[in-house]
Amino acid sequence: MTRTPGSARGAAGDGGPYRHTSQGSPYSRFQRALKTGNLAIIRSTAAELPQVDLGDALAVCVAIREAEPHRYERAALRWLARFCIERRETTLAELTAATWAFEHMAERPADALDTLRRLLASPAR
Repeated sequence: MTRTPGSARGAAGDGGPYRHTSQGSPYSRFQRALKTGNLAIIRSTAAELPQVDLGDALAVCVAIREAEPHRYERAALRWLARFCIERRETTLAELTAATWAFEHMAERPADALDTLRRLLASPAR
C-alpha cells in the first residue's frame, strides 16, 4: 500500500486517515495534553480524535475541575449522561456512586477517582 505524504492508517487500525506529525499520533498527542492540564491543548487535541472514550473523558473532567472549576459541574453531568447512555445496564446504585464521586472530587480526590475507575472497569452488562 502506498501512502501519500501526511497520511497514515489510524492508530486504532480502522484504516481512517489521521495526520501523524513528529509528535506522534493524535491519540498520543491527546494523552500528552492531558498530562499538561492545559485545557486549550486538551480541547484542541481531543478535536482531532474520532471519539473520546469514558476513561479519557474522566481525565478531561479532572482537568476542567482544576483549570475551570466553574465548568466542572456541567462536565460531570455530561460524563454521567454518557455513562448511562454508553453503559445501558447502569444501575441506580452505580449512578449514585458515580454522582457521589463527582460531588466529592475536591475533598476526597483519591476515593472519588477510585470509585469512578472501578465503575469504568466493571463489565458492562
